[in-house]
Amino acid sequence: QTTGNIWNEDLKEMLESSKESLKLEAMKRVVGLIAKGKNASELFPAVVKNVASKNIELKKLVYVYLVRYAEEQQDLALLSISTFQRALKDPNQLIRASALRVLSSIRVPIIVPIMMLAIKEAAADLSPYVRKTSAHAIQKLYSLDPEQKEQLIEVIEKLLKDKSTLVAGSVVMAFEEVCPDRIDLIHKNYRKLCNLLVDVEEWGQVVIISMLTRYARTQFTSPWKEFDENNEKAFYDSDSEEKKGPTESKPYIMDPDHRLLLRNTKPLLQSRNTAVVMSVAQLYWHLAPKHEVSIVTKSLVRLLRSHREVQYIVLQNIATMSIQRKGMFEPYMKSFYVRSTDSTHIKTLKLEILTNLANEANISTILREFQTYVKSQDKAFAAATIQAIGRCATNITEVTDTCLNGLVLLLSNRDETVVAESVVVIKKLLQTQPTQHSDIIKHMAKLFDNITVPMARASILWLIGEYCERVPKIAPDVLRKMAKTFTAEEDIVKLQTVNLAAKLYLTNSKQTKLLTQYILNLGKYDQNYDIRDRTRFIRQLIVPSEKSGALNKYARRILLAPKPAPVLESSFKDRDRFQLGTLSHSLNIKASGYQELCDWPAVAPDQSVRNVEVIEPVRYLLSLHAPLVLLCLFHVPLESSSESEEESSDEESTKSSGHTGGSSSDSEKSSSESESQQKKKKRTKKAPQKKTKPAAADRYGEVPPVRWSRSASFLFLKFMVCDFLNYFFVHVQKQGTPRTPWTICTSCLSILISSLPSLQVSTQSFGPVKSYELLHHMTGKGLSAKYHFPRQPCLYQPSMVSVQLSLTNNSDHCLEEIHIGDRTPASLNIHCFNTIGESGGPEASVTVSMGIDFSDSTQAANFQLCTKEDRFNVSIQPAVGELLMPSSMTEQDFCKEQGKLLGMNETSATVTATSASSQNINKQVLSVANVGVVSSSQSNVSRFAGRTVSSGALVLVSLELRESPTALLTINTEKSVMASMLLRDLKQALAQP
Repeated sequence: QTTGNIWNEDLKEMLESSKESLKLEAMKRVVGLIAKGKNASELFPAVVKNVASKNIELKKLVYVYLVRYAEEQQDLALLSISTFQRALKDPNQLIRASALRVLSSIRVPIIVPIMMLAIKEAAADLSPYVRKTSAHAIQKLYSLDPEQKEQLIEVIEKLLKDKSTLVAGSVVMAFEEVCPDRIDLIHKNYRKLCNLLVDVEEWGQVVIISMLTRYARTQFTSPWKEFDENNEKAFYDSDSEEKKGPTESKPYIMDPDHRLLLRNTKPLLQSRNTAVVMSVAQLYWHLAPKHEVSIVTKSLVRLLRSHREVQYIVLQNIATMSIQRKGMFEPYMKSFYVRSTDSTHIKTLKLEILTNLANEANISTILREFQTYVKSQDKAFAAATIQAIGRCATNITEVTDTCLNGLVLLLSNRDETVVAESVVVIKKLLQTQPTQHSDIIKHMAKLFDNITVPMARASILWLIGEYCERVPKIAPDVLRKMAKTFTAEEDIVKLQTVNLAAKLYLTNSKQTKLLTQYILNLGKYDQNYDIRDRTRFIRQLIVPSEKSGALNKYARRILLAPKPAPVLESSFKDRDRFQLGTLSHSLNIKASGYQELCDWPAVAPDQSVRNVEVIEPVRYLLSLHAPLVLLCLFHVPLESSSESEEESSDEESTKSSGHTGGSSSDSEKSSSESESQQKKKKRTKKAPQKKTKPAAADRYGEVPPVRWSRSASFLFLKFMVCDFLNYFFVHVQKQGTPRTPWTICTSCLSILISSLPSLQVSTQSFGPVKSYELLHHMTGKGLSAKYHFPRQPCLYQPSMVSVQLSLTNNSDHCLEEIHIGDRTPASLNIHCFNTIGESGGPEASVTVSMGIDFSDSTQAANFQLCTKEDRFNVSIQPAVGELLMPSSMTEQDFCKEQGKLLGMNETSATVTATSASSQNINKQVLSVANVGVVSSSQSNVSRFAGRTVSSGALVLVSLELRESPTALLTINTEKSVMASMLLRDLKQALAQP
């Protein structure tokens, strides 16, 4: 304690020092003490003084400390509440989140309005990390003041619409805590949650899967219905065919949203997190058709290689599942064999599962395994094995005699625990066939003196008493021995001795009358009141007297009534009433907070409640091209004038960078000159300037002014019209309504004009186009395919990456019906090209467009490229840079957004830059990533901006040249995995000469 006080004094001095380095070192030590479980609450006043520090690292550590002790030191924490409120506006997202976390940890009702306001502001924060923290704060505020429920539900409803995978798990947890019955909040977000599930962090996946399991049980009809009806028909098949026809039930058709949930959770069976795998397994158990549940078997068996704590929970769930579905786990029976290193509770569960899996085919194998387990040094496990043998003997009549004989042999075992358990099990088995096994009862009676375990002695006494008429010579002798030791026996043995005496008095009173009276007298004065009561009751029942009345007439019927044979059942039989994987299931008792699964609805609720408005592809296409179309229509200068302006000077081009079609000042100057002067300049300057112009300037580097020639304008118009007509013939014509081209154009123009006010022209940078082989002509039986990423916005869906395929017929005959077939996984969102009827003759080639939603992942899109006769498995794997689209912004906006994406959202590394030229650097970066160039006022800094195609997450790239040839490459984005992959690719590209 003295040493601790000295440490605290030293730390206080360091925290009150004027040097930031000492304060930082002190806070590191304090947080280290907390991590070791030490009490550092005495330092709270000294620590809280540093909450307003300008040092970011120090401030982070202070907030870590305050989150731990704010609830204990509420008064002191309240003094700094204004500082926390200011920190909610801090540019650093980690500080904003930490401030909210500390604020919500102060459990004082008086600041509830401040907490509510902070949560609402944080829920609208640009950083998903802060929004995630606000979802965590919702639960704390609700536990502090449940009256705020309605306002918190509004915040939850807002956060449920968030598209960030970082927020999804936390907000669903808040939903489960605050308003789990408000299923209506999930309707519109159901499909989004299903699609985001794969990318959500692991513990968020567990929460979402649990919630979606409950949701599905209320919104979809039972997939087991058809299976159950077929089983019933097998038993109650009617011979009359009159009922068939109008009364025949419709075949079960699974709801597409039900299938979406099953399809999107299936990949999570490969998760490294055991809780996620267990959650998916319980979802399939409770929601999937019965023939599909078996897909979870391998994943559950895989979890048995994990820690013993995990094994225990998994084995409990498998034990419940194996009772109803033996066939699921029977192929993996060897995985449940007991190992010598297993703990007792693991061994017992494996034993339970093996017993559940036992059938006529495998019982011999299982019994051989049980013979080994009986010899185990673990007495509790050996006893459990004997019980398992008894269950097998009861359930499988073919091996009843074999098991019984084996148990009788165990009666001569040296271990009294094994003998005792064998006696108890034999007793239960003999009740099923008492007439055939009187020899076994005699054998047990002979061993009675050597058995000391009370339960075993009581079981033998019960057997002898129950079947005393079959052993008339042995039963009285056993009663004589018990009379001698009655006072020294355990209570359970005394009770069975009294019962034995009563039964022998009724069946053989001549030999046992005096013994019975002696035992009843001993029991009358026993210390245990249960034995005294039982003795008085038996005396009045069997011994006729005036007080007993007519009761003794029914003594034989009461005591010697035939008893039903006991049913040996699994202890997990009734656990299926609880949801698998829950605490209630593990404890076999309803735990606090447990939410029961609803029964399937008889009629499915309206599925349209889950429909969400989607942007019309036609309107999206036109809004995408509208500015450029109008640009081409209304600003198409002549080729000669555009050429002469291009050749005027490089300086004017730089000044007008970022504008389309040239500046107005240039146009005025050129119009003031006479035609003759323009022709002379054209003749004298045209040839030499073409030689000196850089070849890569149009494709790389800072984007030059876009000056549209007549041919370029019509080329673009042709591209835009072809794209739109392609969409029209693919989608609109499928509606079945014939339309003329003019009606199409007029409708397009109305949409075009309506989309103008909200649009901004953004300049895009284009990199080199690389082609990749998709299908070799040898593999494709004459059909070859190549693909490339044109780096254009996808016309079909904004979240898709545009891909162009070049299909070539290398065979000597026509290829028919070329189309896209099955895709893997089935949930992969691909917009396929139209079926190509005929490929033409040999060497004929056609180019088609398609869209693929990669969900911001570089995982390959696997699908089948099909002809009329063959199917070929192909895959398209994008480079990480092709998952981006350029974003236009100023240098000031770039720096502002970069400031919001620091900490965990920043990835940097020192790289080797072979060139110091900005044009070459731009060329190298654009060759890797589809990003836009941001103009920079610093000559040694290059900046690029883009957004992910699928989620729209901002990706900022900056390269700062330092001492040659080194440079600092920094990537700021919420997508940390994508950032590390992009950093790797850029590092390789910049190192190339």
